[in-house]
Amino acid sequence: MRAVLCGYYGKGNGGDEALLATLLQMLPDHVTPIVLSGNPQETRDRYHVEACDRMGLFSVLQTLRKSDAFIWGGGSLMQDVTSAISPLYYGGLMIAAQQLGLKTIAWAQGIGPLKRDMTQQLARRTFKKCTAVSVRDRGSAALLSKWGISCTLAPDPVWALEASPVPGLWDLPAPRVAVTLRSHPELTSTRLNNLTRALVDFQKATQTCILLVPFQQSQDLAIAEAIAPQLPGVHKILSLQDPKALKGVFRGVEMAIGMRLHSLIMAAAEGCRCFALSYDPKVSKLMAELDMPGWNLTEIPDKYHVIYNTLLEHYANGDSLTPDQIQSLVDRATIHRDLLHQVLFAS
Repeated sequence: MRAVLCGYYGKGNGGDEALLATLLQMLPDHVTPIVLSGNPQETRDRYHVEACDRMGLFSVLQTLRKSDAFIWGGGSLMQDVTSAISPLYYGGLMIAAQQLGLKTIAWAQGIGPLKRDMTQQLARRTFKKCTAVSVRDRGSAALLSKWGISCTLAPDPVWALEASPVPGLWDLPAPRVAVTLRSHPELTSTRLNNLTRALVDFQKATQTCILLVPFQQSQDLAIAEAIAPQLPGVHKILSLQDPKALKGVFRGVEMAIGMRLHSLIMAAAEGCRCFALSYDPKVSKLMAELDMPGWNLTEIPDKYHVIYNTLLEHYANGDSLTPDQIQSLVDRATIHRDLLHQVLFAS
């Protein structure tokens, strides 16, 4: 069986690459994946799979015609916060796959926000005609229920991603704290400056090694490079491309301070204390579901010493998830795997 995997792959985003790595990990052995990628050669080299240029319309359609299944996987593909282009692209491919008679799976979706009537109607139509649907949060499940569409709800599959060791990580002094920030209009220069000043005092007080971990070079690296020279103690920018290694970073970390959804999931899955800075409803949903401390970007205190004291308090007295909680989330995340096997083994 040939299955086309469609997501925001090959675009340098660590979270989306982690979703792809997990999807490949969960696919049945008899399925040959063909990944639609923004960088097909890189995808081939990293995952040892077939890959096709996601923007090559003719080659994508040819690939669909030669395949048996189409998998939207996973994450926030159907959302129109930035523009309507994303749902039109993904929705258009799903419609094409459905018209060609492929088995179609919307896998581990985080749906919305959808602010336009057109994109809402497109999402409703495409999800309704899918062979099977799984979602990663209660809000997405509630939206599909409102539309009369059945789905499977399970935690984000990256909870179950296998982690790989990071060469040299254990040579860095402990304790270690990881920071994952990304550019965003609400992360103003004033807020970033206050966060940086708080991190400076935090490092002085804790004598921790600060790991700055950009999940997407184009949006995160410049911030990491701006913070690094101001830190008074040992620090390192870790630019990793392998999503399994990204998750492996957090095995050697005491606490994670993060904006990126999958940085927080990876950190929590590896037993770190987490402090979230939410720029998106998906991060806020994770905070609510795990009772994870943090702020929305617009709520970050104006006084840097308040930020410092809050981080220090959480470092000293905050809790990580228990091993039983982590195992429960990992086990439930494999429900996404079970859905794949159910659909792709069916005659």
